[in-house]
Amino acid sequence: MISVQVDENQVKDLYLQEVRKAIRDIELDFVYWNSQELMRRTCMSWNNIQEKFFYDERFPKKKVGGKWLFPAKATREFLELWISEQ
Repeated sequence: MISVQVDENQVKDLYLQEVRKAIRDIELDFVYWNSQELMRRTCMSWNNIQEKFFYDERFPKKKVGGKWLFPAKATREFLELWISEQ
């Protein structure tokens, strides 16, 4: 007879590690955010974004044609800094 014992805490830790890795991989898929993605990620309206931080010199943005693009990594770093200052 074969007996198998599973450490539930270790299984849970492994599961959470894999979920975190998958989330990081998904986030890394974006090189740029558009204005819709920026609004989604900040849970703010476009008017609120413009009012709060859009015109901050440190906020990374580039207008390509008629569309604003935001480098994903730099924008995330800025937003984390900005919210800590509030």
